[in-house]
Amino acid sequence: MDFITNNFNAFITLMKTFTMSDFLDISIMSFIIYNFIKLIRETRASQLVKGIIILIIAYIFSCQFNFRMLSYLLNKFFEFGIIALLVVFQPELRRALEQIGRSKISRYWSSSPLYRYDLASHKLTQKCISTVVDAILLLQRTKTGALIVFERQTKLGDIVNTGTILRARPSVSIIGNIFFNKAPLHDGAMIIRGATIYAAGCILPLTKNEDINPDIGTRHRAALGISEDSDAIAVVVSEENGTISVAINGNLTRNYNKDQLIDLLEKNILFETDEPKVKNQIIGSIMRKKK
Repeated sequence: MDFITNNFNAFITLMKTFTMSDFLDISIMSFIIYNFIKLIRETRASQLVKGIIILIIAYIFSCQFNFRMLSYLLNKFFEFGIIALLVVFQPELRRALEQIGRSKISRYWSSSPLYRYDLASHKLTQKCISTVVDAILLLQRTKTGALIVFERQTKLGDIVNTGTILRARPSVSIIGNIFFNKAPLHDGAMIIRGATIYAAGCILPLTKNEDINPDIGTRHRAALGISEDSDAIAVVVSEENGTISVAINGNLTRNYNKDQLIDLLEKNILFETDEPKVKNQIIGSIMRKKK
């Protein structure tokens, strides 16, 4: 009973010194730890974290039981552990920094035209999406394999350099000709930047996820790879059965129809950066026409 009373009194004493600064400090650290776990949860880094935890427990036990040699070796290991962690978690750290750069806060400092939506660019992008979807449905009917990547905030300049720059206005005939099975650019990916076909025949990185279905082909693996390395949206048409698949943020979903595909692309491309502004401009334009 005394033990409970003493601990309760100690808790009350601690709470009296608790300030708003402490609350914010704990909240920020909780948010960072939660997102770190979320980031590595489905990657190979999760196994490395488990190994590090085991080493920390071993170090505590070695100090507790006075295992001098073991504690010395583990102590030296932890001294250089920061450098080792930077090397080991390089892919995860890169993804985390890219996600911070793609956050809503960072957009306020961005001067790229990609973020300065107006009604004209909105309509051009909407028309581009509609045209590309029409072309995808044509490729689906003919079971012609295709891989189309919509660039968003993360620039894909290194990917573009592996292909042929076109800077062409989207049309069903152009997209159909590019992915015609005897065309020189049909094996690579097409990059859509803004409202233009910016490049074709591009080489994409394959996914590093070892847990995906082994029956998935190279196009689908490349779509997953680019969605893991960036915030791009990759649309795949299977040449085996004509199935339309979409890769976003390392996740692959399949069996899209026309309405579902248009809805997904418009939701993630048209309205992701400045939805209220665009909607207000559209409503304003409609009201002016009525007047």
